[in-house]
Amino acid sequence: MNFNDTPDEAKFRTEARAFLEANAKRRTPGSAPSRNVDRDDEVIKTAKAWQAKKLASGFAAITWPKEIGGRGGTPIQQIIYAQEEAQFVTPPGVFDIGLGMCIPTLVKHGSSEHAARFVKPALKGDEIWCQLFSEPVAGSDVAGIRTRAKRDGDNWVVNGQKVWTTGAHFCDFGLLLVRTDPDVSKHKGLTMFFVDMKSKGVEARPIKQVSGGAEFNEVFFTDVVIPDSQRLGKVGDGWTVALTTLMNERLAVGIATGILGVDDFLTLARSSDIDGEPAIRNGAIRDRLAQFFVEAEGLKYTRYRMWTALSRGETPGPQSSINKVVSGRMMQDLGSLAMEVMGEASLMTGEGPGGGAFQRQWLGAAGFRIAGGTDEILRNIIAERVLGLPSDVRVDKDTTFAELEAKRSKR
Repeated sequence: MNFNDTPDEAKFRTEARAFLEANAKRRTPGSAPSRNVDRDDEVIKTAKAWQAKKLASGFAAITWPKEIGGRGGTPIQQIIYAQEEAQFVTPPGVFDIGLGMCIPTLVKHGSSEHAARFVKPALKGDEIWCQLFSEPVAGSDVAGIRTRAKRDGDNWVVNGQKVWTTGAHFCDFGLLLVRTDPDVSKHKGLTMFFVDMKSKGVEARPIKQVSGGAEFNEVFFTDVVIPDSQRLGKVGDGWTVALTTLMNERLAVGIATGILGVDDFLTLARSSDIDGEPAIRNGAIRDRLAQFFVEAEGLKYTRYRMWTALSRGETPGPQSSINKVVSGRMMQDLGSLAMEVMGEASLMTGEGPGGGAFQRQWLGAAGFRIAGGTDEILRNIIAERVLGLPSDVRVDKDTTFAELEAKRSKR
C-alpha cells in the first residue's frame, strides 16, 4: 500500500481539516477530552449541535450512500476524517454506536419504511441509539442471552435484563436481541428488534464507574410491548442480524482514533521530573517508551493492512481483532506508566498534567478491554481464524437452550 494520500485523498484531508479548524479547537498534546457521558443535558445538547454541523458539511456519514443522506465516499475518507478529528477537541461520540452499528443494521435488515423513518433523524442528531446485547449471565457469550420475548398477536412481550449498555439513559431507541425460542440451539432461537427506550416497562439504571463517569447502564424490561413491525430480520434469525452489528462494531474499533499514545507520553515525560531531571532521560522510562514505540508501530502497520483491504473494496477479516487486543492493553499500560511519572500528581483527575487525561484513560481501559469483545474472545478469534488453530470444544452445539438452562439450574 502507498501510505501517501492520493490527490483526491489529499484534497479531502484538506477539506476535513479546514472544517475542523473553523469549528473546533486543536487538542493540546498530552491531553484528551473525556469520553464519559452521563446525564448532563448540556453535553448531549452540544453533541447534537456538533452532529448537525457535521451533517451540513458532509462529514456525518461519509461512506453512506447519498440516497440515504450520506456523502457516498470511501472508507479511506472515513479514516482520514477520523485521523484529523482526533487532533481536535470535539463533543463525546454519543452517536458512534447508533451511526456505526445500529442504523447500518436497520438499513440492511429492516424495511424501506424503517429507513425512511429513522435514518435522517439519527444522522442529524435528533435521535440517539444504543445496543442492547450483553447480559449479566451470558457474559461474553452473546448467544447465551436469557431475555425473553413471547408473541402476543401482532406484538411481542419482553422481559429480562441487559447490562453495560452505553448511553441507555439518554438514548431514544435501541437494537434489542432477545430469545424467542428456547427449544432450539442457543444460536437459532434469537430474534432482533428495535425498541423505543421510552416505552412503558423499560428502566435504565446508570452504573457508576471507577473513572467517575456513569455512561454504562443496566436496562430492565418488564412486560415491554414491542410491535412485530419493529422486528429486524426473520423470527429466529437474530444471530445473523447480530453478526452485522458486531462486524460494524469491530470495524469501528479498528478505525477509531483519539486515544493517548506515545507522542502524548513524550510530551509528559519532557515536562515531568524524576530525581531532579526530566523523566525522558530516565533509563527505565526510556526502556518502557521504546517498547511502547515498537508496539505502536506494529499496531499502525496492522491497521494499514486493514485499510488496504478497505481501499480495495474488501471487508476486513478477523485480523482487525488484533487491533483491539493490542490497543486496549497499551491504553492501560501507557496510562499506568504516565501515572508513575506524575507521582503524587496522578491522584488528581481534574488538574495536573494533561488535565487528568492519562488517569481517565487508565481507569477506562479496563472497560475498553471488555466492550466490543473481551480480550479472551478476540484471542480465540485470532487463534482460530487467523492462525488456523483448532477451535474450542463446543459441548453445547446440538443442545437446546432450555436443556442448557435446566443443567445450569441443577448446579
